[in-house]
Amino acid sequence: MRDPYIVLGVPKSASAAEIKSAFRKLAKKFHPDQSKELKAKEKFAEIGSAYEILGDEKKRGAFDRGEIDAEGKPRHPGFEGFAHGPGAGRRAHAGAGPGFEGFEFNFGGGRPGAGASGFEGNDIFSELFGGAAGRRGARAAPPPRGEDVQANVTVSLNEAATGAQARVTLPSGRTLEVSIPAGIEDGKQIRLKRQGHSSLAGGEPGDAIVTVKIARHPFFRVEGRDVRLDLPVTLYEAVLGGKVNAPTLDGAVELAVPAGTTGGRTLRLRGKGLPNPNGPAGDLLVTLRVTLPDEPDAELSNLMRKWESGKPYNPRGDLS
Repeated sequence: MRDPYIVLGVPKSASAAEIKSAFRKLAKKFHPDQSKELKAKEKFAEIGSAYEILGDEKKRGAFDRGEIDAEGKPRHPGFEGFAHGPGAGRRAHAGAGPGFEGFEFNFGGGRPGAGASGFEGNDIFSELFGGAAGRRGARAAPPPRGEDVQANVTVSLNEAATGAQARVTLPSGRTLEVSIPAGIEDGKQIRLKRQGHSSLAGGEPGDAIVTVKIARHPFFRVEGRDVRLDLPVTLYEAVLGGKVNAPTLDGAVELAVPAGTTGGRTLRLRGKGLPNPNGPAGDLLVTLRVTLPDEPDAELSNLMRKWESGKPYNPRGDLS
């Protein structure tokens, strides 16, 4: 194994806090359950072995004095321990490889199972990865994420059609700016990563899930990606036909009204609804509403009486 100082990227003069910080950073980077780095498992094991040496005051001292090698094994054949005065315990157990398990020294008074400084690799991994043992081959579950939060934002129909930036207020009172994509449908949700509650266990924050509402429009009605419009036409436009101006989401167009149009007839303008980034846009569905003059007209009334007596018809015949 390589020099543990080189593995952790710290100088020999590094403090215990600096060594621990370097270990934590590298352990998170190369943890096999989370890392996409090549040979992450091997690097993770090497990092663990290096910290077993440098994270323990006694073992680090023994390594610095040349008494043990980078794997924690005695450098001299037959070496069984470290003498620290007459009668001192001379037992060393180096049964573990780079996996944090079974690697312990007894320096004449330190409790078995841990170095005299109390180093235990599992303690660090419990802190880093939510209680997983950290031994080689173990599947460490990541710490739980924080909870997601829910929020709503209301945009105009034009903003939904063209896209916009909108301010959203989270339950905590914090405000964020959210990008509204062009063509978003009413009720769709946008997920803002890591903008939810913090994790109490050290995991990633939750997300903010923003539900987009489209405000009611004065004359357009939204149905999915289609948009509906009731368009008033005059009696003579309905009878004689003609071209009339009709509003759309991107400006007025000229609409041809067929002669003899009955009120309630719906004309479809393809592609004039909400845009769709993943396919064809919705349509504009224009329903014609025959509208009489605001003021009573005697001539029109007389004409209708003649029609009533001379050319009667029953449009409700199918309902009887």
